[in-house]
Amino acid sequence: MAITTTTLTKAAGLAAVAAGLTFIGVQVGHPHLDAESITTTEVAVRTAFKVLMAALAVVGITGMYLRQVTRTGVLGLVGYVVLSAGYLLIMSTTIVAGFALPAIADTDPGYVNDVIEASTGGSATGDIGLLQPILQLQGVFYLAGGLLFGVALFRARVLARWAAALLAVGGLASVALSQMPDAFYRMLAVPNAVAMIGLGYSLWSITRAAQATDETSEGQTSEGPVVPTPAASAGA
Repeated sequence: MAITTTTLTKAAGLAAVAAGLTFIGVQVGHPHLDAESITTTEVAVRTAFKVLMAALAVVGITGMYLRQVTRTGVLGLVGYVVLSAGYLLIMSTTIVAGFALPAIADTDPGYVNDVIEASTGGSATGDIGLLQPILQLQGVFYLAGGLLFGVALFRARVLARWAAALLAVGGLASVALSQMPDAFYRMLAVPNAVAMIGLGYSLWSITRAAQATDETSEGQTSEGPVVPTPAASAGA
């Protein structure tokens, strides 16, 4: 199979859909996190999928940005960079939380619980070092990036505008839910995830439609009627 820009763009759309579905799936029935539960196999599996989700999301929004780079302008570039940074920070902190903290959960449960508290919108009672500002920066990038990139996509009028609007305003819902109990906090995934699914499918479908149109045009050109040359018309 030849690797073309069309193939990569459609793959980016599917990656965004997969990221949204994974983000929702990871949160369904998620156990309460603490120094004890973080060492379980279930949490390790969910963590691995969350890392995968962040990677797929970066691929997806990269395809969205490149598909309409001339239409989104500076706002699109800034939104893309900030949102990508947010997802990369999510990936990094998730790796630390899921694969480093379990190793010290038995010897330093207080530190582990403080990191978990900070990562779920709370405040650590002890010192967790640079993780505290990094987690805060992660939240800012994620929310601000979604707002800026969503507005840019909405204005570009290329992908589904409802999904772009949901990506932009989803941050407001996230801020409200972050102040609620853990069961509600898990719902933070829903607005952004649904937006990613909608945008990803829209990217895939319009790219597929454009490809079909191009192939039809090429077929009509190659199979069109043969126009006789002047020499043939004269019986030469």
